[in-house]
Amino acid sequence: MLSLVRLARRQVWQAFGVRGQWLKCSPPYTAAVSSQFLGNRWKGDKSELKRRMKAEKKAAEKEAKIKEHLEPKKEANDQGAQNACGLDEETLDPNQYYKIRTQAIQELKGTAEDPYPHKYHVDLSLTEFIEKYNHLQPGDQLTNVVLNLSGRIHAKRASGAKLLFYDLRGEGVKLQVMANSRNYKSEEAFAAINNKLRRGDIIGVRGNPGKTKKGELSIIPIEMTLLSPCLHMLPHLHYGLKDKETRFRQRYLDLILNDFVRQKFIIRAKIITYLRSFLDQMGFLEIETPMMNIIPGGAVARPFITHHNELDMKLYMRVAPELYHKMLVVGGIDRVYEVGRQFRNEGIDLTHNPEFTTCEFYMAYADYTDLMEITEKLLSGMVKHITGGYKVTYHPDGPEGQAHEIDFTPPFRKVSMTHDLEKAMGVKFPPTDSYDSDETRKFFDDLCVQKGVECPPPRTTARLLDKLVGDFLEVTCINPTFIIDHPQIMSPLAKWHRSKKGLTERFELFVMKKEICNAYTELNDPIRQRELFEQQAKAKAEGDDEAMFIDETFCTALEYGLPPTAGWGMGIDRLTMFLTDSNNIKVKMSMELKCW
Repeated sequence: MLSLVRLARRQVWQAFGVRGQWLKCSPPYTAAVSSQFLGNRWKGDKSELKRRMKAEKKAAEKEAKIKEHLEPKKEANDQGAQNACGLDEETLDPNQYYKIRTQAIQELKGTAEDPYPHKYHVDLSLTEFIEKYNHLQPGDQLTNVVLNLSGRIHAKRASGAKLLFYDLRGEGVKLQVMANSRNYKSEEAFAAINNKLRRGDIIGVRGNPGKTKKGELSIIPIEMTLLSPCLHMLPHLHYGLKDKETRFRQRYLDLILNDFVRQKFIIRAKIITYLRSFLDQMGFLEIETPMMNIIPGGAVARPFITHHNELDMKLYMRVAPELYHKMLVVGGIDRVYEVGRQFRNEGIDLTHNPEFTTCEFYMAYADYTDLMEITEKLLSGMVKHITGGYKVTYHPDGPEGQAHEIDFTPPFRKVSMTHDLEKAMGVKFPPTDSYDSDETRKFFDDLCVQKGVECPPPRTTARLLDKLVGDFLEVTCINPTFIIDHPQIMSPLAKWHRSKKGLTERFELFVMKKEICNAYTELNDPIRQRELFEQQAKAKAEGDDEAMFIDETFCTALEYGLPPTAGWGMGIDRLTMFLTDSNNIKVKMSMELKCW
């Protein structure tokens, strides 16, 4: 009986509102209710109550049966849509996916639906499309505007068999494709193309600009064309491509999935463009010099060696273009520059690579003081042009590490190599004009041992000094800092200092403890140059494979007269590291030795 009362109550609540509200109704309703209930008891006809219960039960059973019938059908329809558009293939093993996909594409070849068409006309880039039609209102569709776009599919979603959504990506932006069968000539044509398309495919879309009711800008296609299929299962953007080995070996995949990598390439290109523009405006002439040489020269470095079969001779890949540039200045071209690759057969780490890109320029009638001013103007202007300000944030240990602010506001700090090294170490050095003596070499050898500074053989004065500078001076250079006035023994191509014996008019620019620029007043005395080359040859004979060869061709050119000249070189890859917040020089290279 209690259950009958509860059922009656529920019917009353359904008739007059939520529980308790019927008590607040006007008197007619109150009277109607009171005629049926007395306290908790049903006052009406019991047979009427049973009839109502039976009818309600029958209605509930009918509703459950209909629901039971419709649910599998809906599930089957959704599953069919998923299967038809290939989303079920995402669960396959990558090798199985490749096999199935390759077979499907092979079957298309030779048919009217060529999976690799020769050409596809594109009206707007995705970026241009977004800029032009982003003003549309939710629900808008410009049926009178028909455009051709192209891009790569990164996501595909089915909302039934007749409505599919694609995420199309290109140029670092995303655009939604909202494919509805009602916009096609026939449902068969709609199903045919959508069943072929997979994530990773490059497609052409012909359709109308529009926005969904939720306000997402889309292109609503009347036709889609497969332009180039992706045979491999593309990693999902949600998970990304995080394996470093895969990223470096398959740089194209890294670019497809990681837009931040694309931005690094763009910034690198902007750096080179700014460099060229800056030097062009100063009246410099861009040149190209040989990359294979009979004698490697221009820098203290170990060269790569190759062989010319036709001439049956050994050649060296260039380590620097310096000597050729100075010979051009001898020839009367007062301002020259070159952007190009250098090759050094040395160690590989986060900031060193066997091949790298530099910009070098040579300027007649200038000295290293002029070049310091030019460097400050060039770099501060470049950083402001690219980033919008003089300060950049850099994470030397990766995104999760400590952040450092690098301030490129001129003027840059200057540090005297020998003077400030003495102060940093608290040791008095021998006179700078005695640095080529055996006594001085032994002094610095003992000093390195005493301070725990490692220096692999050969332990020459130049190499020992370089290691000490690295451990005591370079580590203090976070913001751009000039280390100036190097000893002559470390700078065989630089001109002697006009007021400090044994030193040269040279500077290196360091940022975040890394060298990015090297420059000096050029040595133009052919007799002195030949003497320094002979000292380098002696060091090479003693085991220093980074020492220079004697270049008689260059010495002969100097004998014809090199005007007072200053030369400058900068590593573009390292500068790109700082402006893209990367801690690995390989990220800046489109392809590299490891790829092959």
